[in-house]
Amino acid sequence: MWPHLLHLPEEILLLLFSYLDTQALGRLAQVCRKLQHFTSKDAVWRKIAKKCLNSGFVQQGTDVASWISVKERVRVSQNWKNGRCRRNILLKWKRNLMPWIHLDGNILYLSQAEKISAYKLCSNSNGVHRQPFAVFLDHREDVCRFVLNNSHIISGGGDGRIAIHKVHSAFSIHFTAHDQDVNCVDCHRGIIVSGSRDRTAKVWSLTPSRDGHCLHTIQTDDRVWSVAINPILSSFITGTACCGHTSPLRIWDLQSGALMTCLGTDFKRGAGVLDVRYETPYTLLSCGYDTFIRYWDLRTSTRRCVKEWEEPHDSALYCMQSDGNHMIASGSAYYGVVRLWDKRMNQCLHSFSLSSPTSSPVYCLQFNTRHLYAALASALHVLDFTTGDSLFKAL
Repeated sequence: MWPHLLHLPEEILLLLFSYLDTQALGRLAQVCRKLQHFTSKDAVWRKIAKKCLNSGFVQQGTDVASWISVKERVRVSQNWKNGRCRRNILLKWKRNLMPWIHLDGNILYLSQAEKISAYKLCSNSNGVHRQPFAVFLDHREDVCRFVLNNSHIISGGGDGRIAIHKVHSAFSIHFTAHDQDVNCVDCHRGIIVSGSRDRTAKVWSLTPSRDGHCLHTIQTDDRVWSVAINPILSSFITGTACCGHTSPLRIWDLQSGALMTCLGTDFKRGAGVLDVRYETPYTLLSCGYDTFIRYWDLRTSTRRCVKEWEEPHDSALYCMQSDGNHMIASGSAYYGVVRLWDKRMNQCLHSFSLSSPTSSPVYCLQFNTRHLYAALASALHVLDFTTGDSLFKAL
């Protein structure tokens, strides 16, 4: 039987094997070397991977982690699903800070007080080189947030400044952007959007001839905690403190600065939005002080979110990240709690407490298909999901 099967065209074999699950493919790989080789092909596992958590495939089907075999990603995905990982502390510092991080391949950028440091991750990504290979300084007070875009680091600080550094050169500029703290920034295709405690959001140009030129100043009548630019560059969204306006989520036209729409109608006073992220031009996620993660689809309704998940311990949610498909990771306000969520489920999938018995918020988190990095008040933690050993179990 098997020789006849192996004589079939490859496209027929791929069609047949596409109906098999993970267990069946694993058993098939044990039959002979030829089948073992064939069942290691990415095409065999792609259909399964698209249904897995954090396997590197986004909703549109794009593979964003193509340098790792799909079979390996499906294997590691089972550890994300089951909460199996190893915990390690990569860096510690002596005083409590409000750090922010950004993961770019094998480089991790970390803000500590007024500086941003770039660290190379070790080859297995379980560790980090102790000394940063680059340090970016242009703020007189703490960096609030920063983003990496097109080899530029754009940061906002407590001094009201925006600083722009080119990663691979000595080029840097800074300018006064707001009267108070620049709480948040985002950048896309040469456009910067910033938000501040001074109750304004501003749109800036990043083009060489107009760096630091303000295109629009928008009065939000509320402190701005988070901003995000639409991927197609048509608009941007602000997440505010929900003290001076009925909705903390408002979408503005990027060309004119005019208000386009508000999201939601039933927010309570003080339900500020601390993090907001677009997944596609029409879908986005938000979280904040009212303990909910909300998933919005602008094609269906702006009055109500499509789905929401509540933090089970009634903690504010400081940050979140999505894999662009099924998984969300969130960081809570107390005890360094990181939670994993499956969008197809109503309850939290797994929880990990990183700072017990002392308490610290998770100020920022980033993950790839293998590791999750979380920045707390006095340490940078990593959860390694490549191992099947449950040395650090979910709560």
